[in-house]
Amino acid sequence: MDNIRLILVFTLAFILLMLWQAWNEDYGQKPTAQSVDVDNQVTENASAVPPAVVSTPGQAVPADGAQATVPTVGANAETSSGKISVVTDLFDLIIDSRGGTIQRLLLVEYPVSLEDQQTKFTLMRPTSPDLFIAQSGLIGLDKAEAPTHEAQYQSAQESYAMGEADTLSVELVWQSPRGVKVTKRFSFTRGTYLINVEHRIENGSDENWAGREYRQLMRGVPGEGGVDSQFIYTYTGGAIYTPTEKYEKISFEEMEKNKLSLEVKGGWVGMLQHYFLGAWVPPAEETDHFYSNVLPGQRYVLGAYTPSVSLEPGASHTFSTRFVAGPKLQDELEAIAPGLDLTVDYGWLTVLAKPIFWLLKSIHGVVLNWGWAIIILTLIIKLVFFKLSETSYKSMANMRKMTPRIQALKDRYGDDKQRLNQAMMEMYKKEKINPLGGCLPILVQIPVFIALYWVLLESVELRQAPWILWLKDLSIKDPYYVLPVIMGISMFVQQKLNPAPPDPMQAKIMMSLPFVFTVFFAFFPSGLVLYWVTNNILSIAQQWYITRQIEAT
Repeated sequence: MDNIRLILVFTLAFILLMLWQAWNEDYGQKPTAQSVDVDNQVTENASAVPPAVVSTPGQAVPADGAQATVPTVGANAETSSGKISVVTDLFDLIIDSRGGTIQRLLLVEYPVSLEDQQTKFTLMRPTSPDLFIAQSGLIGLDKAEAPTHEAQYQSAQESYAMGEADTLSVELVWQSPRGVKVTKRFSFTRGTYLINVEHRIENGSDENWAGREYRQLMRGVPGEGGVDSQFIYTYTGGAIYTPTEKYEKISFEEMEKNKLSLEVKGGWVGMLQHYFLGAWVPPAEETDHFYSNVLPGQRYVLGAYTPSVSLEPGASHTFSTRFVAGPKLQDELEAIAPGLDLTVDYGWLTVLAKPIFWLLKSIHGVVLNWGWAIIILTLIIKLVFFKLSETSYKSMANMRKMTPRIQALKDRYGDDKQRLNQAMMEMYKKEKINPLGGCLPILVQIPVFIALYWVLLESVELRQAPWILWLKDLSIKDPYYVLPVIMGISMFVQQKLNPAPPDPMQAKIMMSLPFVFTVFFAFFPSGLVLYWVTNNILSIAQQWYITRQIEAT
């Protein structure tokens, strides 16, 4: 029975180890991709049609397997494609006139760091590492002419700015020699990270036109990071949502092993990284084909294409879709599409984490400081579990009173474990002490603690959020390691309030744990360490008070 407390501590350590292993499996560093510049790529075999999905630049496939003739890119387009600058209240982005690809996208309200407020966070870029672009185009069927993401569009302007307006529209035009005209329109609305994208086809030819629209995201592996990135960054890779399987991650490794091929109605495809995402959201009533592909240079493609349409001469049709690129703000994502808010991934504890985040956000709405919100939330959680903690601390205090008697039994029975355990059980029964009383109440609280842990790691709201004095960003480690040291000291004080293990080896292990956890937490986000420090201090106060009451009786 003297091993119960040690088992409890090692249970917590094992949980931390599992979390660390999960990071390495899903979110750890991957080999750095070779340098690839999509902007300067030259199309090879542009008219080739692979058998399943839109894949390499200039290649496309219809669902029925019919060959699509994709026009090759002219020499001028290959060497000098135009860049269209678009500035809104939330975006500073570049659209390439070659294909209308969103090549570069900066988030105006998210600087790269507190020290460099002028440089905005780059979510999308055309070069590796961290290559990330959004492509879309049309697949012509039965030799119909259609602009892929390699076609050269024309734009009336080289730059667009929203200014004081509430909306902004950017139009690109492509026209075939036979009279098929395609207008690609990007529509931006103030206050939202959602972009409406349209392809309007006007069949001015004297033949029927048949085709479909595709949208895809191309992502490279992230660059190598330091120690901080290993502890802070979460999943980088693909994700999809389907009404049947719901939210599902499609990692780069999975794309290499198996190509995605699904017919989906009411879903979306996206590429995720810590705090941010880009996702294509087709119309809810449309049945699309979801696909994935792996390209040379460690480039990964995730996309969807629509059912085909047929237009008689003189007819027109508009394909519409939505593209969201920005921070993982749960309320906004939930309003855009079902399951999009799940990209803020709390794992299997989502059912607990979501209410915790709601409470944390509500507290912040009052105190207007995420640090104080974390402290108040910790206090509320402590109050909710007050009775359970009280039972635990009373059990520990009673066990502490029994320490001299337990040691006497050990001296009497020596190595006879059977008789020792029997004598200890008789003593516990006589004194009405439950040796598991200090363990079970804490185990019940562990899921809540882990859920809060993921809330603090995943919430973009805490990115660059200050608390007080030197703590100016709760999403990164404490620059001076003050909080981890305080946490280690508070853990040491808790050790002193607990009954000491009679076994000298166990005692040494227990005494080393504050140092081990201090080193471990030194690289954790300071918001998470703030929670642990607050929880430890409140626990010490409660345990000290209960212990003194028990010892006084």
